Amino acid sequence: MAGLNVAVVGATGAVGQQMLKILEERSFPIKEIKLLASKRSAGVKINFMNRECTVEETVPDSFKGVDIALFSAGTEISKIFAPEAVKRGVVVIDNSNAFRMDPDVPLVVPEVNPHALHKHKGLISNPNCSTIQMVVALKPIHDCFKIKRVVVSTYQAVSGTGREAIKELTNQSKAILDEQEIKLSVYPHQIAFNTLPHIDVFDEEGYTREERKMMNETVKIMEDNSIKVTATTVRVPVFNAHSESINIQTAKKATVKEIKDLLSRAPGVKVVDDPANLLYPMPILANGKDEVLVGRIREDNSIENGINMWVVADNLRKGAALNAIQIAEYLLNNGLIKVR
Repeated sequence: MAGLNVAVVGATGAVGQQMLKILEERSFPIKEIKLLASKRSAGVKINFMNRECTVEETVPDSFKGVDIALFSAGTEISKIFAPEAVKRGVVVIDNSNAFRMDPDVPLVVPEVNPHALHKHKGLISNPNCSTIQMVVALKPIHDCFKIKRVVVSTYQAVSGTGREAIKELTNQSKAILDEQEIKLSVYPHQIAFNTLPHIDVFDEEGYTREERKMMNETVKIMEDNSIKVTATTVRVPVFNAHSESINIQTAKKATVKEIKDLLSRAPGVKVVDDPANLLYPMPILANGKDEVLVGRIREDNSIENGINMWVVADNLRKGAALNAIQIAEYLLNNGLIKVR
């Protein structure tokens, strides 16, 4: 198979680093790779596939000759450079929030709605990390029992904010244990030994932008406007892997056994549900793994046709980098991208 000319925008960031790692792990066919970042990061050396690559500053002409670009450098960078890349014939897979709700831009989780990629016009959006793991678990259930309503509460790791947040949790934890003064930099309040019911900015109705993302993106990805979704998103002092408590109500009655059987066969899902032996999804089990872990599956007897479940996934992998690369693989395998 001919290799592609690939660009990674935001190559020095936490997700960009995961993208490079997964491209190598999965032997994605690469002819040439271009590592792009901010002017500040230009000149940084990164080892990729046993060779040293130099990070370049992202400019419009960076995309000349590139077949596919994986963006993970933030919304503003995507708004500026993704259209420039598309103009130059590049297929862009963007990990930011810049284009997700644009009706002309596919918002894709390959286990859920890969068919949406057949309509792409050069620009494809990667959903929010917390949305991705949720819809991977929900789609098989929706197909069989039709989900009417979703109530989700998240427990999101600091890696979702980036490397500086990981450092902040580390430094604050050390300071508290050493009885030293803690310093705030990334978050508005202490994150070590604390929880923050605040991810992104608040709107006039009291929801955060992260909560709105989950609510709006789920409906678009599942392609069903009748699904009602409400969310509460919380940052917790965990380094990596997001956890979610999900309550669903279905149109048709589903037993716990039926849900477990269904999810055990679902692509991208691993059922970890044996409370008698203390087995259930946890961040330490999901860290570094590709699968979405689902457990604590039980009926909610307070409503008709209610189901509770606990869903955990590595937010840097399946919640970002892996999902983007799975999209790229689908494009390549289905002739949806032209190789120069």
